[in-house]
Amino acid sequence: MPPLNRRLLLGGAIGLAGVGATATAWALDEPDRGVFGRLPEAEPWAGSGPLDFAALRERAKALLTGGAIDPADEDYGRPLRLLNRESLRAWEAMDRAADGGSLWPDIGSVDEPSGFSTSYVRLRRLALAWATPGTDLYEDDEVADGMVNALALLYRAGYNEHAEQTGNWYWWEIGSASTLIQICTLLGERIPGTDLAHYLDTVDRFCPNADERVASPGVRETGANRADKAAILALRGLVGEDPDKLALARDGLSDIAGGGANSLFRVVNEGDGFHRDGSFIQHGHVPSTGSYGLVLLTSVTLALALLKNSLWEVTDPGLLRLYDAVEGSFAPFTEDGLFMDCLRGRGIARPTWRDSDAGPALTAAVTALAEFAPAEYRDRWRALARGWIERSSAAVPYFERVELQGIRQAKALLADTSLEPAPRPVMTRVYPGMDRLLVRRETWSWALSMSSNRVAGYEMVGGENLRGWYLGDGMSYLYTIDDPLQFGDEFWPTVSPYRLPGITVDSRKREVLGYSTDLVVHLPENEVAGGAALDDRYAVAAMDLIAEGSSLRAKKSWFVVDEVIVALGAGISAADGRAIWTTVEHRNRHADGDRRMTVDGVFPSEDSELKSSLDGASWVHLPEVAGYVFPLGSSGLHMEREMRSGAWNDIEQGPTTGGGDTEVHTRRYSTLWFDHGVSPTDAEYAYVLLPTASAEATAAWAAESPLTILANTAVVQAVEDAGSGLLAAHFWQGGEVGGLVCDGPASVLVRRGEDGIAVAVADPGRTAETVTLDLAYAASEVVEADDAVSAEVGDRLRITVATGGSSGATHTVRLR
Repeated sequence: MPPLNRRLLLGGAIGLAGVGATATAWALDEPDRGVFGRLPEAEPWAGSGPLDFAALRERAKALLTGGAIDPADEDYGRPLRLLNRESLRAWEAMDRAADGGSLWPDIGSVDEPSGFSTSYVRLRRLALAWATPGTDLYEDDEVADGMVNALALLYRAGYNEHAEQTGNWYWWEIGSASTLIQICTLLGERIPGTDLAHYLDTVDRFCPNADERVASPGVRETGANRADKAAILALRGLVGEDPDKLALARDGLSDIAGGGANSLFRVVNEGDGFHRDGSFIQHGHVPSTGSYGLVLLTSVTLALALLKNSLWEVTDPGLLRLYDAVEGSFAPFTEDGLFMDCLRGRGIARPTWRDSDAGPALTAAVTALAEFAPAEYRDRWRALARGWIERSSAAVPYFERVELQGIRQAKALLADTSLEPAPRPVMTRVYPGMDRLLVRRETWSWALSMSSNRVAGYEMVGGENLRGWYLGDGMSYLYTIDDPLQFGDEFWPTVSPYRLPGITVDSRKREVLGYSTDLVVHLPENEVAGGAALDDRYAVAAMDLIAEGSSLRAKKSWFVVDEVIVALGAGISAADGRAIWTTVEHRNRHADGDRRMTVDGVFPSEDSELKSSLDGASWVHLPEVAGYVFPLGSSGLHMEREMRSGAWNDIEQGPTTGGGDTEVHTRRYSTLWFDHGVSPTDAEYAYVLLPTASAEATAAWAAESPLTILANTAVVQAVEDAGSGLLAAHFWQGGEVGGLVCDGPASVLVRRGEDGIAVAVADPGRTAETVTLDLAYAASEVVEADDAVSAEVGDRLRITVATGGSSGATHTVRLR
C-alpha cells in the first residue's frame, strides 16, 4: 500500500469556515510589500479565566476529518471509499502483537527513522478512518486499542524525547512530529494520559518552535519547513492545552523571534520564499511552487484555521502578501486543475503525488483559505477554483482526486448559481526569480525551465529524482486541452532523460546521484537565464548553456510571438568525442496512441517502430499536439517512433515517499531531434512550434513564412514578425540587428503599431548597470515608462534602461 505524500499530510487537513476580515490589498510586486516593519512582541497567556480547549480540539479534529459529512452523498463517496479501503487493508496487515521489528511487513523496523516515520503515516491514515463517519473502522474500540499499542511501541523503540537524530532530519522534526500530533488530535481521550505526556514531550524535543533546526543549531527555518512546524505547534498547543505553544505557532508564522527576517508573509529578493515576480524558491535555489510552496500554503492555511477566532488569531498585516501569492504565484501555473510539473521540483518522481494530485490539493487549499480571506480575494479565488474544477472534470475529476477535507467548499461554490467560473488565462510571463517562462493560451500552455548560477538545474536527495539531470537545461512543457495528462500518465518513469523536449545534451552516460540523505542541488556556471515579456503576448528568453561535466556550450533562445514559439540555438560546441543533440519533441503518446507524424504532407500508413533521417523536410505535424517548421533547414533532423518502458523505482527510491514501485510501465513515444554530430563546432538549430495547429495550418505557415529569423549567432539571436510589428532579440554581447543597436547583453522586444512603439528590456544575466538601445524609428513623446527607463525622442530613438539591481526584471516604455 503506497504511503501518502509526506509533505501534504498537514496540508490535506483544512476545511473550516472562518470569518473574513477587511483589509487593503496590495499588488505582489509593489516595492514596499517586501519591507517588514517591527512586529509586536507576543505575550504568553496570562489570563485568569478558563480556556475552552476541548472546543478548540473538536474544531481541530473537524479540520482533519472534514467535519460533518454525509456518507450517502456520492461526492464524498470516492474519497470515503478510498479511505475505507486503505485503512481496512492497513488494519488487517498490521502486526498488532509486535513488540519490535516492523508494524507492517512492507515498512522498515520501528527503531529506524524511515521505519517509524512511515509507520506514523499509516497510523495517521488509520486514525483518520477511525474518526470519520461512514468508514468500517469508525470509532471501533479494537482499532483504537490497536493504535494506542502501536503508538506505545513506536515511542519505546524509536521516536521518543531521549532519542538522538540519525538519517534525514525531516523525519524527526517534521514528518513524525506532524503525523504523531495529528494522531493524538484524532484519537483524543482514547490515548492514556501518561502516554500522551510522553508524546508531547517527544514533539517538544524535536519541534520546540518554528524557528530552529534542532539537528543543525544556528539554522533558521524558512518557507515550507517553517510553515509545517507552525502547524505542528498549533496542534501541539491544543492537544496539550498549552497557550505558550499556540503563541509560538502564531509568532513562528511571522518570525517574531527573528524580527521578521524569515516571515512567511514577507516578499524576498533572493533565497527561500515568495519573490516579487511571483517566483517561489526553497533550499536556496530550487523553484518549488508546486511542492514546497504548496506545502507552505496548505500548512499556513491549517494554522490560520486552527487559530481563527481565538486569543492567538493571526493579525499580522503581512498576511495579505500570502493572499497575493495565490494569484501571483500559484494560479498562473494551474493548468485546468493540474499543477504544472515545471515547478514541482523533485516531487515529479513520486508516483503517489502527480500533477493531477497537486492541482486538486491546491484547489482545496485555496477554497479553504478563501473562507476567512477578505472579500476581494475570496470572490476571485472561488471563481478560479470553480473554473479549475469544471474544466478538469473529464480528465481529472476533482471529487475523485481530493481528500474529504476539500469537498465541502467545492460543493458550496459549485452550487452557487451567482458564481461565474474564471476562464483560462491568456498571459506571457517571465519569472526571473526562478528562471521560468510561462505562456498561457486558450487551448494550450507552454512552460520553459532554465537554470543559472542563481537557480538550480535540478535537485536530488534521499533516492528521489534520480535522473533529473537536464530538467533545468531548457526543457519545455507543452500542455493541450486535448492531452492534459501528458506528464501525469507515466511520463517520468518512461521518458528518456536525455531526450527531454527543448534540451541540448551531451550523450555521455550519467551517474545516478541522490541516494543519500545529503541534498544534491546543481547550480550551473552560466549567468544568463531569463528574458523579457511584452503585452502578455510576446516574449524572448535565453539561456547560456554550460553543461555539467562536459565541454558542451550553446547559446539558446526562445521567442514567443502570439500563438507561435521559435527556438534558436547557436554556437553549439563540444570537444569530448561524443554526440551532441537537441530534442525538438519527445511526446508521450500514452499506452495506445498513434505515433505517426506527417512530414511535408505525407502521413505514414503504418505506426511501426521507426527511426529515420528527415534531412530536407520543411515541416512536421504530430496530430492533436503541434506543427513543427524548420525555417533554416532540417540538416541533421531525425524522427523516431518507439516504445519506452520504465518503473518509478528507476527514478524514486525514497523510503518514505512512495519509492519501491517496481511495476514496469510502457508508453509509446514520438520523437524529433537535431543530431549535431560528434564534438561539433558552432552548430546551430532553428525550429518553430505551432501548438495545437492542424497539418493544414502547419503547411500553410511553412509556405507563407510570416516570421523571419534575422540572426542566429553567438552574438545575437533575433526574429521579426511583420504582421504584429514585432522585433525580438537576445544580444549575447553588443551588436546590431534589424535596425536595432544594443550596447551590451540584453533581451529586447520592440513592437510598432498604430498606437505607437512599445519596448521591453531585461538583463537576464544581471551583469549590466545600464542597457542602451538605438532604434531607427521616430518618436515624439513618452507615453509611459518604468522609473528605470529614460528616452531621447526625435527622428531616431535612444532608450537607456537602468538594469542594475533589478534582478532580471522586464522594464517597459511606450512612445508615440
